[in-house]
Amino acid sequence: MKQPPDRGFYLEPLNERHDRISFCCGIDPLDRYLQKHAGQDLRKRVAAVFVLTSDGTTVAGFYTLAAHAVDLAELPAEIARQLPRYPAVPTTLLGRLAVSLDFRGRRLGELLLMDGLHRALMGSRQVASAAVVVDAKDEAAGEFYLRYGFIPLPSRRNRLFYPMKTIEKLFGS
Repeated sequence: MKQPPDRGFYLEPLNERHDRISFCCGIDPLDRYLQKHAGQDLRKRVAAVFVLTSDGTTVAGFYTLAAHAVDLAELPAEIARQLPRYPAVPTTLLGRLAVSLDFRGRRLGELLLMDGLHRALMGSRQVASAAVVVDAKDEAAGEFYLRYGFIPLPSRRNRLFYPMKTIEKLFGS
């Protein structure tokens, strides 16, 4: 378990002890995902789900990571030039990120995002990944990711990415 400093929360993989049914972030597809589909995704190994909790039961927030690929042609030209000319570039998908309404205003979204970026960086040292990719669910989510330096893909308005080299610098690795 990873203990964030001074917040009383820790991040861990989703497990059967976590109360998924009570989670409510106010965005129905995200609530429904955690309540009904996250366990299945774990069992089928299509997503890794990490939860933020203070007591080992209550889910204050969560995010998912999965292997992904982006067509090289989707990337901005200045980024694509720096990569090998493969048709698709391996990336890590930060598929979902949400904070419970009960825990808003504590910067837990930032805590979840930083943990996800760090895990993606560590994973990229074992299984290649050139960037973290997100699909912003709405304008507010897009603004959240832009504040942290994500770059919109020109070909898809709601898709943003964060180069792994930049993440590496972020963590001083």
